[in-house]
Amino acid sequence: QVQLVESGGGLVQTGGSLRLSCAASKSIFYIMTMGWYRQAPDKQRELVATITNGGTTNYADSVKARFTISRDNAKNTVDLQMNSLKPEDTAVYYCNAFDGFYTNNHYWGQGTQVTVSS
Repeated sequence: QVQLVESGGGLVQTGGSLRLSCAASKSIFYIMTMGWYRQAPDKQRELVATITNGGTTNYADSVKARFTISRDNAKNTVDLQMNSLKPEDTAVYYCNAFDGFYTNNHYWGQGTQVTVSS
């Protein structure tokens, strides 16, 4: 079992920045693809960004050039730097870990609220 703990959410004005961080409990973090997803009220959870264990990144079109995902395998952490925030970025953001090596399981954090005021 992998436990994920997010931090860094909050309230910010349009155009502002926030940095989310996710800490994983297991040292096998280094083999996992990590990601951030978000879910706005009355909407389905959607992918925001992912980063493989080799550092390859993928972003939703809506956040490209504004958000940056990064990971530190030595610290078992993955961060999401969010710049130029818009009201439509308001959502609960979830950290995700995918173990495609041992179990093919997905693990989720508890979520952190990001609210962007207009």
